[in-house]
Amino acid sequence: MKKLRIDIWSDIACPWCYVGKRRLEAALARFPHRDAVEVVWRAFELDPAAKRVLDAQTSYAARLARKYGTSVARAEAMIRQMTDVAAADGLDFHFEKVRPGNTFDAHRVLHLAAERGAQDAVKERLLRAYMTEGEAIGEPEVLARLAGEAGLDPAEVRAALAGDAYAAEVRADEAEARAIGVTGVPFFAIDGRYGVSGAQPAEALLGVIQRAWDEAAGEPEPALAEGAACGPDGCA
Repeated sequence: MKKLRIDIWSDIACPWCYVGKRRLEAALARFPHRDAVEVVWRAFELDPAAKRVLDAQTSYAARLARKYGTSVARAEAMIRQMTDVAAADGLDFHFEKVRPGNTFDAHRVLHLAAERGAQDAVKERLLRAYMTEGEAIGEPEVLARLAGEAGLDPAEVRAALAGDAYAAEVRADEAEARAIGVTGVPFFAIDGRYGVSGAQPAEALLGVIQRAWDEAAGEPEPALAEGAACGPDGCA
């Protein structure tokens, strides 16, 4: 059977990445060859220098205002708009609960999850924990608990995080992202030949997936489509 691989660079601390996941799922639900598609989540840190858990006294709106150089009121309006967009895709965002922090360990857990056949489930659990439930996904014990809820052995997660397991794999993901010019996430690499930047509508994703499937035997020029994404300087 023909196979199609979709690599997705994304971060846990990225609202558009969660929206992009839902839209990809909607696209694949309509794709007649869904069983032949392999989805692989790749690491991308929006803020590699972030502390494990940032100061909870500063609101998400205040952080956003500082990042964009705008007022808190304007940032709150941006948050409401993002929340409405997410709701249209079936997601319940609560930015007032978000606890920003470093996501490097979360990406290490996702590499462990890939080896155990539970990567998508763990990715979903971490995104929901961050964007909806206000979990501190920079804390190792929180990651072990959440990963356990998604099917991993919490003890194995703790052991991995106690050392440097999967650190090289995370850095390799990030190096590849730089090599292919990824500056914002989500970024979808479909069949290694087609690039989709940002949380494109499901219809657009489905179109690229179908094209990649139909032309898998040929060598067409790579295509790049762009949509809303998050980068080191913020989400747009």
